[in-house]
This record gives sequence, structure tokens and C-alpha cells, in this order.
Amino acid sequence: METATASGSGTVTAKRKPVFVKVDQLQPNTSGHTLTVKVVSSKPVKVTNKNGGRPSFSSRSLQPSRIAECLVGDETGTILFTARNDQVDTMKPDTTVILRNAKIDMFKGTMRLAVDKWGRVEVTEPANFQVKEENNLSLVEYELVNVEE
Repeated sequence: METATASGSGTVTAKRKPVFVKVDQLQPNTSGHTLTVKVVSSKPVKVTNKNGGRPSFSSRSLQPSRIAECLVGDETGTILFTARNDQVDTMKPDTTVILRNAKIDMFKGTMRLAVDKWGRVEVTEPANFQVKEENNLSLVEYELVNVEE
């Protein structure tokens, strides 16, 4: 089921159907992922700035930035998801969400899943899979190795 959209020049381009991936297929420094995951846990992170510990502010408003680290997963594994601002309210435990255009950020050598302004976090109907918590991809530490030829 492809839909067509008209661009400003009058040409019609077909939208690609999203390809859903599983958590265990995620690789470091990749982007454009669409996946359905269940939120296992969510904990707020205190946001501080380097100048005196005052909270940092988002660029769009004078509200302090809100960040939560959420453990999300599917039947293949789990990964930490960094929820920002409005995403924090969406990421409640036992909620099933679709992450569109998600990317993998590296934090201290480990993978973190994130959705920036170009992606979307959508609540969907509850998934009928059991989250495999034994395979946490955020516990795997990666090291950048330069290979000389």
C-alpha cells in the first residue's frame, strides 16, 4: 500500500512503505530505523548544565529540557531509549510504541536509541510479544578501532 504525494513542481513521488526492524538488528551509528517496541521501564534523568549545575533549556521555549532513560524492547532484545521533552510523557511502562526514523547514538561506548525532530514516537495497540530482557544491547560496549592498510 503505497501512497503518492505531489511535490511543489507537480511531480508525484511514491512514499516507501516502512521496513520494520527488530531490536537485535540494530548496529552502532545507524539511523532511519522503524520498530515496534514495548516500554519496560522509564526513569527521569536530572538535566544539569556545566555552568553551575543549572538546568539547560530547550531552544524552542524557556522550559527546562526533560530527559528520561527508557528500557524498550521486543521479542529479540532490549535497548535504552533516550526520551526527550514531550516523548517523556509517551514512554510509560507497559506502553507499546512505534519509533519512526529512530537512530543509534553512542554514549560512553554503548548504543542508545533516540528519535530526534525528524522522527516520531507513536503509541499503538498493545503488542502480543514477550520482551526478551536477557539480551540488552545497551550493555555491550563498543570500541572504535582505526585500521591501517
